[in-house]
Amino acid sequence: MSDFISPFWSIYVTVITLAGIAGCALLLWITSRKPVVSHGPDNTTGHVWDGDLREANNPMPMWWVGLFIITVIFGLAYLALYPGLGTFAGQLNWTSRGEYEAEVAAANERLNTVYAQYASTPVEKLAQDTAAMGIGERLFMNNCAQCHGSDARGGKGFPNLTDKDWRYGGSPEKITATITTGRIGVMPPMAAAVGSTDDVANVAQYVLSLSGSPHDSLRAQLGRDKFAACAACHGSKGEGSQLVGAPNLTDKIWLHGYGANQIVSMITNGKSNEMPAQENRLTGPQIHVLSAYVWGLSNPSVVASH
Repeated sequence: MSDFISPFWSIYVTVITLAGIAGCALLLWITSRKPVVSHGPDNTTGHVWDGDLREANNPMPMWWVGLFIITVIFGLAYLALYPGLGTFAGQLNWTSRGEYEAEVAAANERLNTVYAQYASTPVEKLAQDTAAMGIGERLFMNNCAQCHGSDARGGKGFPNLTDKDWRYGGSPEKITATITTGRIGVMPPMAAAVGSTDDVANVAQYVLSLSGSPHDSLRAQLGRDKFAACAACHGSKGEGSQLVGAPNLTDKIWLHGYGANQIVSMITNGKSNEMPAQENRLTGPQIHVLSAYVWGLSNPSVVASH
């Protein structure tokens, strides 16, 4: 991989580019100095095809020569103004990223008038606005559906946004904070803190018992005391903590998979999950509308009653 970031390639591209333009200019100069030699009274080269098709020996037309010269001049001017010679940025300092950011800024400026009408409306009330929620749905499809699904029901490793199970809280304020700055959830490997392999298996059975799922009651009883290693985050009763994003283990919602083997794997290996921050992709007013849309997904009865 280091070969591709070596300064050699910058020099290589520069040399090849300039050599190509120089070659074109040299070819034009050589052909312009070469005299036109007639090989007969009809000014042909003597080559004949198909009985009567003769090759003329005329100089290149001036319009062709002019286009050739313009091409060479254009190529040099372009390389002076824009990036094209290795790491040279060009006199205009143009970049595709800069153009993209300028276009996004211009688009956001035009959209400000659209979002301005919603900026002061509380999320709960905004979720009842059909037009605003149409905009919110498009924002969700463009920025969130890749992970949470087009129906917002998520999948393994990606939370369902239509239920009441929230890692960090489902209030408008918490949803806005999550969308804006993102979240990084970490379940550290806990096998060493829990104890032996049998202890880990027993804790897994105890975790299953917390939600009333099928489990081995004897092993669950043995794992009860060992669960103390997990209580700092999940609480002594396994109800979780939105302060640190620890899941509630007393419901039957399993973000990373269900079953004793999956729980043992989580305790042994841990897990990291990241919800990327959207503050660099979306403006504040856009996040406000998107928050209202997401809040409405888990509060359909409140939205429908108005």
